[in-house]
Amino acid sequence: MKKRPNLLITGGAGYIGSHAVKEARKYGFQPITYDSLLMGHRWAVRDGVFVKGDLSNRAKLVQVFRKYKPAAVMHFASHLSVGESVANPQKYYRDNIGNALNLFSVMLEQKVNYFILSSTAAVYGNPVKVPMPENHPKNPINPYGDSKYILERILAWYDQAYGLKSTYLRYFNASGADVSGELGEDHHPEIHLIPLVLDAAAGLRKEITVFGTDYPTPDGTCIRDYIHVTDLAEAHFLALKRMMKTGKSDFFNLGTGKGYSVQQVIWMTEKVTGLKVPAKIGPRRPGDPPSLVAQSKKAQKVLGWKPKYSKLETILETAWRWHQKLHSGLKKKPV
Repeated sequence: MKKRPNLLITGGAGYIGSHAVKEARKYGFQPITYDSLLMGHRWAVRDGVFVKGDLSNRAKLVQVFRKYKPAAVMHFASHLSVGESVANPQKYYRDNIGNALNLFSVMLEQKVNYFILSSTAAVYGNPVKVPMPENHPKNPINPYGDSKYILERILAWYDQAYGLKSTYLRYFNASGADVSGELGEDHHPEIHLIPLVLDAAAGLRKEITVFGTDYPTPDGTCIRDYIHVTDLAEAHFLALKRMMKTGKSDFFNLGTGKGYSVQQVIWMTEKVTGLKVPAKIGPRRPGDPPSLVAQSKKAQKVLGWKPKYSKLETILETAWRWHQKLHSGLKKKPV
């Protein structure tokens, strides 16, 4: 029986990374998770080998590469809060870029030539066209998005100079939970809309704040493109398989091409849970564009990627099942 190639997954104990770890065998890889557990969870790594380590520790990275000889790397390990990045840009440039450079250095030394970058729609900044295609102008408006865009540009130069092939995947709003109920979101503090709305429905917080109802959208609230986390994970493997077959770098948007407003998310949550979502109206947040929706035809055409779980109702159903499991046994103490 042919041995599965090892795949190093950095940040594999986090939300999206853990779903990728779970999908790895389906696509012919043996997952090797490397995670500091600063934000991830050991219980979230459901398969393969787990190594606790920080990307700033070059010696530990070299040790892992020499021991497991990965055929490729998927990189999910990064800070990802827009607000925090504005308040503390040093943390984002130091860790998101500095640690990645450390990783690239070891990859080059160990002759590992395939890299998948977990990127973001935040590289585009404020939309000048909706849906947003891959050739949309890049003008990040926060250090988080800028750190990812800098990495994309570094990777383009590394390909030219060293032959390090990369594919960067620009997510829109990762959401939902593993369909079997094994995995889901568990951030501390939580910053994503859907788990916050579910908290409000379940009585774990007093209410959800809707930041602005006067946007130029049908109901006045912001519109976002929600993509199921398992569909995201699948796209990573389709991109990796293609890159290893063609030997070419590339980049793709990952979204559905359909946006839902904050108010629509609240309404659908009430439908799925059968519970009322208490909400209050707050002022707009600085830097929140009215609408962020992906043009993702390229991924569908080139990779053959077809999202299976990304209808809003399905996203919320899987997220709600996970939410109930995560909080089972907890007394309701609104925050």
